[in-house]
Amino acid sequence: MAGRAGNNRPEAGGAAKTPLAVTMGEPAGIAAEITLMAWRAAHACLNEGADGAGPFFAIADPEHLRTMADKLGLAVPVTPITAAKDAAAVFEQALPVLPLRLSKPVRSGDLDPAHAPAVIDSIEQAVALAMAGEAAAVVTNPVHKKVLYGAGFRYPGHTEFLAALAGGGAAPVMMLACPGLRVVPVTVHLPLAKALAVLSKDAIVHAGRIAAAALQRDFSIAKPRLVAAGLNPHAGEHGALGGEETQIIAPAVADLRAQGIQIDGPQPADTLFHAEARQRYDAALCMYHDQALIPLKTIDFENGVNITLGLPFVRTSPDHGTALGIAGQGTASPASLIAAMTAARRMSDARARAS
Repeated sequence: MAGRAGNNRPEAGGAAKTPLAVTMGEPAGIAAEITLMAWRAAHACLNEGADGAGPFFAIADPEHLRTMADKLGLAVPVTPITAAKDAAAVFEQALPVLPLRLSKPVRSGDLDPAHAPAVIDSIEQAVALAMAGEAAAVVTNPVHKKVLYGAGFRYPGHTEFLAALAGGGAAPVMMLACPGLRVVPVTVHLPLAKALAVLSKDAIVHAGRIAAAALQRDFSIAKPRLVAAGLNPHAGEHGALGGEETQIIAPAVADLRAQGIQIDGPQPADTLFHAEARQRYDAALCMYHDQALIPLKTIDFENGVNITLGLPFVRTSPDHGTALGIAGQGTASPASLIAAMTAARRMSDARARAS
């Protein structure tokens, strides 16, 4: 977990880094095992004197984590803590856990609605701690939305729930990032026909404004460069292959430029993501979900990170799901969770420097 994210050990003057809060995620999925593996990777960094994303703590059931560690033969001590501030002192010896008990034992791969309230509570606690400054950022493990819906969860996903918890009329934007590429889908979890129907100039302008501000504050890029992807083949061929570029996207680009944001486009999406093209921008505004996620996951499937921009706290997440089919087998990769933690640490440090 080496990188520029900062050191797990107390900094000069004796002040320890504020810990990251890692949520429970779906207990029947791979969240517990990748959290354990992420601590083990961070511990190895400590032993090597390398920088890492720690310290962090989990908001989860300690017994579930211990059971998973024993099952998979992972030498990860688990220590309950009573407050987030205790995580730094514990982290070098064990995975710190703010206890959140599950009402029933977990069977890997078998969803149980009885676990949903704890999953939701874990997210709520993490956000409250981040809003209070007791957690440097929120790193959310994957959830299974169908199970949460059965418990009365009324949001389409994490992003909308986090916005509601943040309050203040937050209108967050999703960014997906991996080394070498950042993409911002303007429309997200919608059927393609509906995504095309709701695509608007205002939505593109909002995504561009939030992305540009986040690149400055959270990524320390003084003058962010954006690019807008076209929607149609060849970016519409001047209207011959569709009018969205001239009627919606180009006016949005002009509006963003008038606001002082550096942005090019609309550019044909089929030539926007090769290595040379990616050197010309810091983030690409994509018009729909797959236009953004296909290139990112092709470039780096394991290290993609889901980032929520426009919140009063930093939030990241692995760019994968609950992986019920391999849960509890020890074959899951913690790479995306580790990348999410590293990104969260870098972003929170950058935000602190900018404040």
